Amino acid sequence: MTSTPYLSVQALTKYIKKKFDADPHLRDVFVKGELSNVKKHTGSGHIYFTLKDEKTQIAAVMFAKSANRLKFVPENGMKVFIRGDVNVYEGSGRYQLYAVSMEPDGVGSLHIAFEQLQAKLLKEGLFDERHKKAIPTFPRKIGVVTAPTGAAIRDICTTITQHYSLADVVIFPALVQGEQAAPSIVKAIQQANLMDEIDVLIVGRGGGSIEDLWAFNEEIVARAIFESDIPVISGVGHETDTTIADHVSDWRAATPTAAAKKAVPNSEDLMKHLLTRKSQLFQLTQSRIRHERSQLERLQKSYPLAYPDRLFRPFVEKLSRTDEQLQAQMTNYIKDKQAGLQQLANRVQMNTPLQEVRYKQQHVARLSTQLDKSVVQSINKQQDAFRSIIRTLEALNPLTIMNRGYSIVYQDGKVVKSVQQIEEKQNLTIHFPDGQANAEITSITMKARGEE
Repeated sequence: MTSTPYLSVQALTKYIKKKFDADPHLRDVFVKGELSNVKKHTGSGHIYFTLKDEKTQIAAVMFAKSANRLKFVPENGMKVFIRGDVNVYEGSGRYQLYAVSMEPDGVGSLHIAFEQLQAKLLKEGLFDERHKKAIPTFPRKIGVVTAPTGAAIRDICTTITQHYSLADVVIFPALVQGEQAAPSIVKAIQQANLMDEIDVLIVGRGGGSIEDLWAFNEEIVARAIFESDIPVISGVGHETDTTIADHVSDWRAATPTAAAKKAVPNSEDLMKHLLTRKSQLFQLTQSRIRHERSQLERLQKSYPLAYPDRLFRPFVEKLSRTDEQLQAQMTNYIKDKQAGLQQLANRVQMNTPLQEVRYKQQHVARLSTQLDKSVVQSINKQQDAFRSIIRTLEALNPLTIMNRGYSIVYQDGKVVKSVQQIEEKQNLTIHFPDGQANAEITSITMKARGEE
């Protein structure tokens, strides 16, 4: 083995880094070049890029703290001036440029930022006319977003009072310059929208440099104006100054004073308008009165009003005839109803329970008489039939025949009808009407048929 000491990669890298740290020329360097491979880390906000020229290139990074101060968005191909320091990144062992500030080469960074934001918002449609809200003609309350002190607020209030003193002014104080100006303006606009009484909102400030007016070029201010439910009039700087807020607002005024004039009607113009309207109203009223008077005179001379009794005569006659017809119809109607009522009364009288009972009693009496006659006739008829049967029975009764001298001979309980049924010395029983006798046959004499 060799006794030569070998350094680890980490140790070598740390040594080189110390050399970079010790070199005063690398602690604060100014370098220019072209941006490429620009990437902004979404989570951390750091910007990673490569700075190059025609012959070489160097890796570079700008941390979020410095990147958030940029007024423009770094893009590939952009030539820039960068200030920072050069050091070694131990993780990869590569040296790189740590940028602290960045300015565009040739054109100011604010101008670049303005153009970039303007293009972005234009593409999103925030400048479209279809989104512009109408400015009310006669506002009752006017909101003003600006610094509470300074010439701008005085000019706005003075102008509104001179031109339209009927309107109330509500001031929403805001910073209009510096790093905290944009959030302050956004907050004031949001506060104004929470008040339902504000009819129109003036957002602006007095003149100054582009740096002084830059808060009105911030994206958050532009979006707050766009999202405002209250119509917004922008009045930023002088007539030559143009901001992003001017493009997004519903109406752009050249100055704060011009914004105040736009927010209210001009008192002189309003008075002229009122006088004109008063004259027109007077003329219209006079014309209407003349027309109505002419109509009245024409109506007064018309036939109906000149002879009102003739106008109503046919109606009076018709009413009289109708009344007579009504009386006659009422009389006939009453008579018909009375006759019907009498008929109903008679029917009710006839159909009362007492009347029904009487009718049923008479009917029962008739039926009883008929029943008695029928019973008598039936009894008589039955008696006649009985007598006839009796006579028939008497005519056929053997006893009746026996009363005429006849008798009946029985032999062992049977009627003897012929001598052929008996024999000599038989005992017979002879029945007479008044009794019976026993006899014995001593002799029998037979006779021929027809012989006496």
